[in-house]
Amino acid sequence: MSYLKLLKKGNKSSGVAALGNSLLAIIKAIAAAVSGSGAMFATAMHSVADATNQGFVFFGSALAEKEPTKRFPSGFGRIVNLFVLVAVIIIAIMAYETILKGWGLIVDPKSSTNIWLNVGILFVSIVIDGYILIKVMKEINEESRAEAKGFSVYTDSFKNSKLASPPTRLVFYEDLIATSGAFIALLFVVLSYFTGLYFLDGIGTLLIGLLLIVIAIKIGYENTIGLIGVAAPSIVEKRVAETILEDSNVKDIKKLRILQEGREYHVESYIELKKGLSLAEADDIKYQVRDKILEDKSISDVTIGILESDEEQNWSMDQYENGEENKQ
Repeated sequence: MSYLKLLKKGNKSSGVAALGNSLLAIIKAIAAAVSGSGAMFATAMHSVADATNQGFVFFGSALAEKEPTKRFPSGFGRIVNLFVLVAVIIIAIMAYETILKGWGLIVDPKSSTNIWLNVGILFVSIVIDGYILIKVMKEINEESRAEAKGFSVYTDSFKNSKLASPPTRLVFYEDLIATSGAFIALLFVVLSYFTGLYFLDGIGTLLIGLLLIVIAIKIGYENTIGLIGVAAPSIVEKRVAETILEDSNVKDIKKLRILQEGREYHVESYIELKKGLSLAEADDIKYQVRDKILEDKSISDVTIGILESDEEQNWSMDQYENGEENKQ
């Protein structure tokens, strides 16, 4: 597969966000240099961090689509988690610099100039980051297969974010903070200018730095467990279990393990078939079930073992009504 084809498979949200934040970073940096505003400097650093991170993640998500090789038979799905962790380091460095800048402005307040330039650029920032945020909210619902409509598209994106791929989650969290940070910067820039309390500019800068720390910790934690290998969410397990039990020849699920790797899932299961089937018939049923599961585009491979029914029910779909996972 050529590199161009791989890039086309990269996460669209992170690619669009990287371009948008690159433009914002340049505009904000110029405004910060002209006006001397600490809050503007903080949002400029935030946009630099976002653009760099999202660029890293876009290339990482593209490389994750590379076909398995003899040397790497499990594929490259987890490489996207590694790229996201590199992005987290960048966020942490930018957060440190932003907090230092904010503290310096609190200790030694300075007035900023070109207030309307700052206000205009921050307004543009809110519009662009807000547009990216709305776009990624819709993508979260698509990836999680949520049938959200109207305003629920935005509210459901928060609860479904854990079901989205690592790159999409990164863009969601970063642009949520970016949009919030632009609002904070706009508020404190205006307050410090019209009240003459210039230390407020430093407080706004400090708050943005702390928001960056929070998001770095959250994204870092989620991607660390992703690198280790984490069980799929119960909603994915339920979907796979329903697909297996749809076949009338399948009487029970003895074991079901689904491992999340990057944006993909690996399924391993032992299923119990009705008694009296020949080996050839049982084999055909196994492949039918496997092919049915693989119709789910988020599932990359399925391994199924077959057993004759022991007339005891091991797996119950009722467990998912309470949001619990089967512990057997």
